[in-house]
Amino acid sequence: MRRSFGFVLMVLAVFTCDAYGQVTTSILPGGAGNWKLSWADEFDYPDVQLDASWYSVNGPQTWILCSRWRENAVVSDGTLKLVNKKESRGGQEWTSGSIWTKNKFQYGYFECRYKYAAATGTNNSFWIMTTGTTPAIGKKFEIDINEGHYPAEMATNVHNWTDVTTDPVTGKSTHPTSSKSFSFSTAKPDINIQLETPVTAKRFRFSSTFGSHFHIQEFRIYNVNAAGYPSVLSPTADTDVNGLVNFVRDPSTKITSSGVYGAGYEVQNVADGGLVKHWVSQVAGEKWLEFEFISNQTIGCIQFVNGWQSDGIWNALITNYKVQYLNGTTWVDIATFDASQSGMNLGKEFHIYGLQWSEDSLIYYFDGKAMRRIKNNFCFSPAPVYLSEAIIPWAGEITDAINGTQMEVDYVRIYERLATMAPKIRAVPADIHLRGNTLMVKSGTYCRIEVFNPTGSLISTKQVVGGESTVRFDDAGVYLVRVSDRHSVFSKKIIIQ
Repeated sequence: MRRSFGFVLMVLAVFTCDAYGQVTTSILPGGAGNWKLSWADEFDYPDVQLDASWYSVNGPQTWILCSRWRENAVVSDGTLKLVNKKESRGGQEWTSGSIWTKNKFQYGYFECRYKYAAATGTNNSFWIMTTGTTPAIGKKFEIDINEGHYPAEMATNVHNWTDVTTDPVTGKSTHPTSSKSFSFSTAKPDINIQLETPVTAKRFRFSSTFGSHFHIQEFRIYNVNAAGYPSVLSPTADTDVNGLVNFVRDPSTKITSSGVYGAGYEVQNVADGGLVKHWVSQVAGEKWLEFEFISNQTIGCIQFVNGWQSDGIWNALITNYKVQYLNGTTWVDIATFDASQSGMNLGKEFHIYGLQWSEDSLIYYFDGKAMRRIKNNFCFSPAPVYLSEAIIPWAGEITDAINGTQMEVDYVRIYERLATMAPKIRAVPADIHLRGNTLMVKSGTYCRIEVFNPTGSLISTKQVVGGESTVRFDDAGVYLVRVSDRHSVFSKKIIIQ
């Protein structure tokens, strides 16, 4: 049985939806009640108003492949678009957009909801960087909350721009940096393709259109084996199970490839029986390996190991591939994989990238989940926030598919802890009360209402656009209702019985 528990709030709040009608919500560490919204941009205004809060790059930058201009930063339909164009300007063949806030910020929770430009070779970034001279405390720094690469990679970095050193022989400059990336596709290093129906053929082929060079540590094509097959990541796989025959390692097998990254990464490394040496493909174009046996063989399992490890983390995992055999004159698929189809595609979906920055630590978030936590050793001064699109070769192959793509930003929000600054509550015409198990919201302006469970997890949002809206509670319990605008957060507990 439910009993009503009513209340009235008189506050100012702002609610917006994205260009596709999706409700936009914040996911705050530790719960909404711990934070006060101190600054935000919802991009819900005419394009010309962008210049009131943001500076824009206007010109070329030689370390990337595009010049960047204010005209490529477009506000429309409630979002910011950083648009890539194939056009000659500023001495470069591509243009894009990059902006940074006129305000500087120090500590708090920073979040941005955006989706990537849907093409390889694009760098979709939300970041913080000091400007000017080295600060009195700490170092000049760059915190990359996310340098996103299509289709499904999040990259987090911290750069120390004070302690730059230059090699006197090569002239190359380096600086201390810490990086860690995350793949949200289903790409993995150990690929095991066990065939329900064995295939008999003389030629087999592996291919991928992965945007940059990649590593294959070992490639195995096994016979039909009643005793089964080994673990893919075993360095002694070929001898782990009785009865195995790896046809790739037969001296009569011809192995060819599309190319090689450089000396020491030759194709024969895929058949040396270990995981130390790698074949590394060329950078551009389709990459492939072909295996031709001296006669037809019947195959029961195909395995390969891709990527490379650093500090226990797998890097540069391929996001698409095909494994085929030649049936007369036709290549027939055995297995295919495309992370943009079967895994997460960050060029099709909006996601929230966040950073909790304090004097002690940096904690990176993806959709409210803490992904990385490191000690803050030198990022101690106020700095502006950047939104940047760039075209770079280490983000994948550069093709004409980039033309017309865009990094699309729903909002940027910056919060301060309520423990150090109390929320401001202002009386404005917004009426919120409970009738039975239904929350009634009435306002003469745009209003954002967010409902959380006691642990701080978001369970519902509602918008009011100069009228009345409702939120129905189906279950008894304690809930937190938050009303927020760009300058304040007000929270109220309600009980449904």
